Amino acid sequence: MATMAECRSALNRFSDNLAAAEGGVRGAAALDRSLSCHIKDLDITFTGQLADGRISVRDTVEGPPREKAEIRLAMTGDDLVALVDGDLNFAKAWASGRVRLEAGFRDLLKLRSLL
Repeated sequence: MATMAECRSALNRFSDNLAAAEGGVRGAAALDRSLSCHIKDLDITFTGQLADGRISVRDTVEGPPREKAEIRLAMTGDDLVALVDGDLNFAKAWASGRVRLEAGFRDLLKLRSLL
């Protein structure tokens, strides 16, 4: 089971990957939205902002998100690390229910290039 530090590191690496992306991925990452990532097996939530192609984690809280972010993710810590490392395909994990992504319809359309 991934630790809180490993999950935070994975989010930082994901942010770095987004910042270095080009084309459609860069455009999708250019949203300015609140973000939460609930790590189900650790029962913690990272909250922050997706802005200027980067994810800024501002807080870590116990349990599910206290406020409804505009983009919401939920998964296990191991799945987060595997996604960022490229060992787990996001679209397949989302389709199978291993990863949950909730956002407004327009945001989902923009985010699909990240999948």
